Amino acid sequence: MATSIEPSKQKLLRDLLKQVSRLFYTTLVVVPADVRDQVSLAYLFARAADTIADTELIDRPRRLDLLGQLKAQFVNDQIAWTQVREIQQAVGPIQQNSSESILLERLEDCFKLFQTFSPDDRQRVQRLMTTLTQGMEMDLTVFPGTSAENLTALKTLDDLDRYTYYVAGCVGEFWTDLMCAHRKALASWKVREMSEVGVRFGKGLQLTNIVKDIAHDLQKGRCYVPTSMLAEAGLTARDLLDQQNRARFQPVLSKLVRMAVEHLDQGWLYTMSIPRHEMRLRLSCMWPILSAGESLKLIMHSPDLLNPAVKVKIPRSKVYQIMALTTGTFACGPTGTAYWGRLRKQII
Repeated sequence: MATSIEPSKQKLLRDLLKQVSRLFYTTLVVVPADVRDQVSLAYLFARAADTIADTELIDRPRRLDLLGQLKAQFVNDQIAWTQVREIQQAVGPIQQNSSESILLERLEDCFKLFQTFSPDDRQRVQRLMTTLTQGMEMDLTVFPGTSAENLTALKTLDDLDRYTYYVAGCVGEFWTDLMCAHRKALASWKVREMSEVGVRFGKGLQLTNIVKDIAHDLQKGRCYVPTSMLAEAGLTARDLLDQQNRARFQPVLSKLVRMAVEHLDQGWLYTMSIPRHEMRLRLSCMWPILSAGESLKLIMHSPDLLNPAVKVKIPRSKVYQIMALTTGTFACGPTGTAYWGRLRKQII
């Protein structure tokens, strides 16, 4: 049974999205209409969980408890409304960001919309949210501090791989399962095999974010670069707090960026497996990969990567250029592949 939300509830969802993230709302237009509500609501739930995890005015054990309560709502089809209200009352009023406050105020409405989904779509969102919250719990337990004074690093590449799966790889699974269920053009896809490729896609995007935000995460007490990788270059996590170690960090950075590019290569194969007439789906995959590639190019050559006062970020004009090129060529495979190929050569 297909998911169908009545027009008044769809308007509520659109209005809430616009208030919470205008950028996401703007880019959502490229997502096919029959899966837009599921993607939208999943985003809002993920954003709510992230808000709980990041609200430092609430002590860490309490945040873990509230995250657990939120996750519990996705274990089965029974919503514990008292727990939802407890989350709202504990987290909503102390938000300094108005969009986060609005989202928490409307969390009950989000769950009411969720109940209108088909059983299969509810299960997809449930699997996604129980996994995403594991990543947030991992953040809160592995990294006990909130500043550079209490800096802690992941220990192994396996830890990093598990983390990137929890917070992004699982989104590739969700996306693949959802699209295969609703888009007839993907009926020939083998869901399990393509989900594995989708996981790689998500991990590539998350690794890009990790290297891009490394200096800012260090100031929050979090080093996602494993100590095993740093040790190979004779470095520790604390060494990365010194901008003078940028050159010494380059070999480690190169390995991380190569890992991200290899994951994104799989993401590009995933994108090219989408039939060309599914232009919206293709574009929704092309844009993040090409944007990530442009970011990685900047990252590899940025002398200020370890400077928390500098944010390594591609200009909005570059994003618009990517969108114009891919849309103007109707998500043409050869054109997009040539762009990605040129980017790869400039990155690694």
